[in-house]
Amino acid sequence: MRIDLGRDAWLDFTPAFIEPAEADRLFARVRAEATWEQREIVLFGKRILQPRLIAWGGTVAYRYSGQTLEPRELTETLGALLERVNACAGVTFNHVLANRYRDGQDSMGMHADDEPELGPAPVVATLSLGATRRFLVVPRRGSDTPDRRHSLDLPGGSLLIMSGACQAQFRHGLPRDAAVQTERISLTFRTVYTDSLPRG
Repeated sequence: MRIDLGRDAWLDFTPAFIEPAEADRLFARVRAEATWEQREIVLFGKRILQPRLIAWGGTVAYRYSGQTLEPRELTETLGALLERVNACAGVTFNHVLANRYRDGQDSMGMHADDEPELGPAPVVATLSLGATRRFLVVPRRGSDTPDRRHSLDLPGGSLLIMSGACQAQFRHGLPRDAAVQTERISLTFRTVYTDSLPRG
């Protein structure tokens, strides 16, 4: 399903990219295989602990929010999922950032994935495993009218791809939800460029 955000940006959303039983198995494997940590980030000039756990894998370093994720070998499960998402998206992603939300108190603030290493018009894909969480997309600039705001429930097994000018024109995030008592893992796929790779 394609969702046109306007401003030359769009979302491609597949609620059942992976069927529920397989999604549950993948959740357990990713949770067990990954090396999880809680890192500090810089927010409004202050260093705070991220309200979630992270793990990652990729062939090049990825820098965001005042920190660097050094190259790390993909686990077997993450490597297989990277190939699967690449084939669906038609994009050569080379980095996976896993966010582990332990319950509804863990969250992701509103932001855009617009780091220079991601190129001028980044495509970012998110594969959700575990609990269903609400995902928000709002404009970065201009009037923030209700028809410009979008809210999606991302169930386990769903795939969301943000394309076009999405990162330049919009912000996205995952708000707290006290009603959620179980875990969710989101796998976010990006193409991280180095100085030796093309940017256009």
